[in-house]
Amino acid sequence: MTDGRELVTGLMREGGLYCLTAEPFSLGRGNVEVVRAMLDAGVRLIQYREKRKKTGEMYRECKELRAMTRAAGAALVVNDHIDLALLVEADGVHVGQEDLPVAAVRRLTGPRVAIGLSTHGPDQARAAVAAGADSIGVGPIHATRTKEDVCAPVGLEYLDFVVREIDLPFAAIGGIKTHNLPQVLARGARTVCLVTEIVGAPDIGARIAELAAVMRAAGGIDAPARMP
Repeated sequence: MTDGRELVTGLMREGGLYCLTAEPFSLGRGNVEVVRAMLDAGVRLIQYREKRKKTGEMYRECKELRAMTRAAGAALVVNDHIDLALLVEADGVHVGQEDLPVAAVRRLTGPRVAIGLSTHGPDQARAAVAAGADSIGVGPIHATRTKEDVCAPVGLEYLDFVVREIDLPFAAIGGIKTHNLPQVLARGARTVCLVTEIVGAPDIGARIAELAAVMRAAGGIDAPARMP
């Protein structure tokens, strides 16, 4: 079994685009079609985030995405559903503040699966370090409509804190668009999630190329994440 923990954290420290699925915003396209376009555009860090489907359908999709990401030399992270992540041998799982605690997740996954944790403030970031999380999500930076139970925007000040005080790889997320991406990069973010900006683009490959150019110009980051 490959060391997904090392792969995910390495990609996040290197920096680039961390792409998430969001089928309701994907212009009628399925998750598999959208992820194929992401991989073809060079993205190497994919998170399967699905809230509404039946477990059997999610399992079938995750199996297909696992085969696709392996073929592309990319990492697959599964949001919330630890059982699915283990069944398809995903590289990582990502959980929220109200999900199973990191220590409990680690008992299920073992040492070779990366565990990411969403955080929304300094105390949660410090707690993530103490709990043994491998990475954190930092956000929502700005208002977002991709999650129904999302908290209020944390703003750029929390991002400043993480850059200054937290020695974990992290992804900035929430309301990040092409026009405000340079501002987020200027505050020290290296790995960024733009959800609807990518899945809602008529041409996903063209949008990713546009974002990659912005990241190279504003942050000196060779995005999308490294090629295999």
